[in-house]
Amino acid sequence: MHFESIFIEVAAVLLFAVAVGGVGLLARQPLIVSFLAAGVLAGPDLLGLVQSREQMHLLAQFGVALLLFVVGLKLDLGLVRAIGKVALVTGLGQVIFTSVIGFGLCLLLGLGVLPALYVAVALTFSSTIIIVKLLSDKGEIDALHGRVALGFLIVQDIVVVLVMIALSSLAIGRQEEGALLAGLGGMGLKAAGLLAVLAVFARWGAQPLMRRLAASSELLVLFAVAWAVAVAAVSEHMKFSMEMGAFLAGVTLASTAYREAVAARLVSLRDFLLLFFFIDMGSRMDLAAIGGQVMPAVALSLFVLVGNPLIVMVIMGLMGYRKRTGFLAGLTVAQISEFSLIFAALGLSLGHLRPEHVGLVTLVGLITIGLSTYMILYSGRLYAWLEPWLGWFERAAPGPAARETPESPRGTDVILFGLGRYGSNIARGLRQQGLRVLGVDFDPEAVAAWNKQGHPAVFGDAADPEFLKGLPLKEARWVVGAVPPPPHPVGATPALTLIRDLRAEGYTGGIAATAHTPAEAHTFHKAGADAVLLPYVDAARYAVERLVTEDPDALHRHPGHGHD
Repeated sequence: MHFESIFIEVAAVLLFAVAVGGVGLLARQPLIVSFLAAGVLAGPDLLGLVQSREQMHLLAQFGVALLLFVVGLKLDLGLVRAIGKVALVTGLGQVIFTSVIGFGLCLLLGLGVLPALYVAVALTFSSTIIIVKLLSDKGEIDALHGRVALGFLIVQDIVVVLVMIALSSLAIGRQEEGALLAGLGGMGLKAAGLLAVLAVFARWGAQPLMRRLAASSELLVLFAVAWAVAVAAVSEHMKFSMEMGAFLAGVTLASTAYREAVAARLVSLRDFLLLFFFIDMGSRMDLAAIGGQVMPAVALSLFVLVGNPLIVMVIMGLMGYRKRTGFLAGLTVAQISEFSLIFAALGLSLGHLRPEHVGLVTLVGLITIGLSTYMILYSGRLYAWLEPWLGWFERAAPGPAARETPESPRGTDVILFGLGRYGSNIARGLRQQGLRVLGVDFDPEAVAAWNKQGHPAVFGDAADPEFLKGLPLKEARWVVGAVPPPPHPVGATPALTLIRDLRAEGYTGGIAATAHTPAEAHTFHKAGADAVLLPYVDAARYAVERLVTEDPDALHRHPGHGHD
């Protein structure tokens, strides 16, 4: 199909993506799967809608850069220090396990030694972009398993950069002795220089610059986009990954007072541009090269879907993390990434692989990305189904370095989940009535701020049934869930999960939960909630009462009266 201009081509691709996404929505399929399918269908092997590949790829790169930038923008450096060890150990452990076992499996499937090595290494890389997108949509990027997963995905990205530099150096080293060491040494110096410049900017330049630009919200957002793309471009120019550069750009602005405002404004733009990433990825699939690789691809896909999560669970279990945290983090590595395809293409260009080997990696990518998307989206149901068999992956007592919450203080009347604006005001009112309140939140900054004010609070996840066992439920008269729903809830929300888990745990006290719609309130009551709080409805009712009962003339005569 021929288009007169790139504008018409993009319009056709967008309309086609909407149509495929709509069909997927009716079939209750994840949008990521629908968009990947749209890319494959729109590619040159089928409908041929995507012709301007370079332009599509450019838009895709912008989307990826903004995605990783927003993640870095919301990063808590204190938590990074806390999870650094588990991220490093888990990331390296998973890479080594997958490479070694995958190499043996590839040999059994009939691949030669060098192709087997390439394919095995390609299986170790997980898609940071897809995982971050899914966890963000579920509202789990800030949960403990989301932070751990992000940590070891960064470790994987570093490994892939090192491997690709090593391969390029080996190709040169046929004529130049020592090229590998020289390449790695030069990379280390460039990395240190880049990090030093970014650290100086984050410490002394970011806040003053953002303060000046904040006079114009449009200019502030424009600077954020320009900064993300610029640092990503510099990183790519220095032979590092563009994704890592965009992530670091976000980290440099994470300590400023404007990060939430910038992140909120970039979300819609990020989601729109990410569509082109999935379209671009799907359209680049070479269907002719994957036709004869179905059986080997199925075997390797099963290995990635099952083996990768298992090794993550084993390592995190040995480090003392609860089985639920290990399971949810492990699901994030149950696919291979776009880096795997790039890595295979590099092997083809070096003459180490044949087109059928690249086709094998491509088909494994299609299978694992599609199936792991469902695994992550429905991780709660999957965990509930498999939970009786996961005890092998958990130590009897959490290790001191991996304990997910300090011991809860005793003498508690109310346990309050959610220390945001609404939850904090509830806690303040309850304490004024003489009740002892224990706060719970999975945002470490909120917990730290609450503790700094002298109020007891612990770090924990409302959706983690294992976490509830460490709370003083026998003493508490009420458990209140003031947890906001995820942006795009899939399955049970954290509040609904909390209600069900409390009743399953045998808690007999009162349960109050925050709902945002009448239908949600009905669901909470049906699940066992004794009281349902409707913040917007209650606030509107109170506002109407004041407007009806208060005399505006009296307010004018006594300014400040009635404003509480």
